[in-house]
Amino acid sequence: MAAIDPAPVMLPGQDLTTVDTAVGDAVLRPAAPLWWWGGFAIATAFTGLFVLAVGYLFIAGIGIWGVDIPVAWGFAIANYVWWIGIASGGTIISALFYLTQSEWRSAVNRIAESMTLFAAAAAGVMPILHLGRPSFFYWLFPLPNTMGLWPQFKSPLLWDFLAYVAASALFWFLGLLPDLAMVRDRATTYRVRLFYGILAMGWTGSHRQWRLHKTAYGLLAALMAPLVISVHSIVGLDFSGGLLPGWHSTQFSPFFVFGAVLSGFAMALLLVVPLRRLYRLEAFITERHLELLVTFLLLCSLLLAYAYLVDALLPFYGSDQFERATVLHRFTGAWAWAYWGAVVLNVVLPQMLWLRPLRRDWLVCLIAFGVIVGMWLERIMLVASALYEDFLPSSWGHYAGTFWDWATLLGSAGMAAAGFFLFLRYLPVLAAYELKEMLPPARRGG
Repeated sequence: MAAIDPAPVMLPGQDLTTVDTAVGDAVLRPAAPLWWWGGFAIATAFTGLFVLAVGYLFIAGIGIWGVDIPVAWGFAIANYVWWIGIASGGTIISALFYLTQSEWRSAVNRIAESMTLFAAAAAGVMPILHLGRPSFFYWLFPLPNTMGLWPQFKSPLLWDFLAYVAASALFWFLGLLPDLAMVRDRATTYRVRLFYGILAMGWTGSHRQWRLHKTAYGLLAALMAPLVISVHSIVGLDFSGGLLPGWHSTQFSPFFVFGAVLSGFAMALLLVVPLRRLYRLEAFITERHLELLVTFLLLCSLLLAYAYLVDALLPFYGSDQFERATVLHRFTGAWAWAYWGAVVLNVVLPQMLWLRPLRRDWLVCLIAFGVIVGMWLERIMLVASALYEDFLPSSWGHYAGTFWDWATLLGSAGMAAAGFFLFLRYLPVLAAYELKEMLPPARRGG
């Protein structure tokens, strides 16, 4: 029996002209479509809410949040882990699949890289806000100061910022250079040519430039792929290093990586599916891309289900009564809604996608959005459930987010969304030069 050919990664009939038209015209159109203005307006409104929340935080201090003793960590830390997980998942799509030379990656990598950049920016704000004195955040960096304090260069916090955020931005911009030059060359007005010419940094497409570009891009991909595992493993170890029941677990590093990659694939689906329709990119983002993203989403969901199972059963194989009590509190206590919400949204509902007739665009987006919400529920549950009932009943205390906690969360989402909408309007949404490399030789020279 002959094997069934998979759907193509690019529909037939494409050439250099159709690629440049599909990618370049979306950037050079004189006016943005109505859906863009609507989405950008909503994102900007939530960004304003974020600015208001942060401004009031600087004036009044973190007492406006619900954090207190014993729950000294709250939304800010949960938001940080959640955002850095989404960013890490986008890096996996872009860097790891570049190293494996997966052709399907070429149509979705720019979206994934941009998602990574804005999610990492939102994540980076959260620890600063949680410092208590956020106006002095620059003390974290190795700068000379009058007090003679030199932060540890090997600190995960400093490493995360320099090696991940900076490397992600460089990886994203380096991939943009050839396409920025393409937009520059297609522009019809002097101002637009000047703007994209400055961004393209003198790219001419010479053999030397392409050789250096390929080398640098490959080296950054080789750095980013293991770095994403390292960064989120360190985030897991931040919790594992504590002695509190519910955190002191040897499986937190892979547990956090599974969740990060799951949220990254979910966010990629949530962005790719509608953009494919809105930009009429069905010829380049084909059904095969959606099938592969859904398949990886299912794989990560199963891996996370295994981590949930280990986390729930392992305390009953030992003799630590506090670990058992914490697990039982997660099942039936004050944070049971977050625990079971995470299980349903991250594990149960994605299993519907095993049935191909259910892989409708709207249902895929709905499940992907559910996974993103479920990952946040998991993060806040892990942070709060280990703190509000610890070793001593006399120190127990409930925790609930205030209006300003929710404003910070929703505002950070608006900030990341506003950045992504600006990317959609002014920068190429697909990697045109990578799509051209996939064309047959006869079409590539035409």
